[in-house]
Amino acid sequence: MSQTMREDLLLSEEARAAILAVGRDFAAGRSAVIPALHVAQEDQGGWLPAEAIDEVSALLSLPATYVGAVASFYTLFNRQPVGRHRIYVCTNISCSLLGAEQIVDVLSSRLGIRPGETTPDGLFSLFEAECLGACGTAPAMQVDDRYYENLTEAAIDDILEALRGGE
Repeated sequence: MSQTMREDLLLSEEARAAILAVGRDFAAGRSAVIPALHVAQEDQGGWLPAEAIDEVSALLSLPATYVGAVASFYTLFNRQPVGRHRIYVCTNISCSLLGAEQIVDVLSSRLGIRPGETTPDGLFSLFEAECLGACGTAPAMQVDDRYYENLTEAAIDDILEALRGGE
């Protein structure tokens, strides 16, 4: 590959290699789309620019419209920049009955944003999630890849303080 072509690429060499490996691991190329998009999203700091979707489609030899449709269908893929920490609050029935709306309100108040927004410093994005599978320990939220259950206002303050401190 020429140096000029490399400058046109958005994904890192490591991400491109990982996506090619995912493509080899799945017999049908379409099966590789979701794991490949996860690799691309992680490589791009938590979101999928259109150019990254185009690269994934080229690496998997699939139509860009198909890969783009998958990326836009699933809420786990972000199509715009997000904060360094992504907070998902479960608002399904069990969590709602046990205070999910108050959890969202506390987070909105502490962060100064509403669900779907990112703090001006780019540190946090807040989202509502349909279900995090923690019905028995509701209310629950996911921060990046970590789950928090039996949430209280004090617990949220502790979590946010730790995240702001780099934990």
